[in-house]
Amino acid sequence: MIDNELMEILACPACKGPVELQEEWIVCQECGLRYPIRDGIPIMLVEEAKQAETDGGEPDSGD
Repeated sequence: MIDNELMEILACPACKGPVELQEEWIVCQECGLRYPIRDGIPIMLVEEAKQAETDGGEPDSGD
């Protein structure tokens, strides 16, 4: 679990917007990018971010 003090200082590296904890993701409230949490460590890299799910959460097919 991510410490509340850490969540207060984290910001989205892409748009500098505020973020919130949602399950196993840190989600930007401004641009919607989701950053993964691996082994309790937030991976706040734009390259690792995923777009917010908008249509029921179907994964990309990778075609």
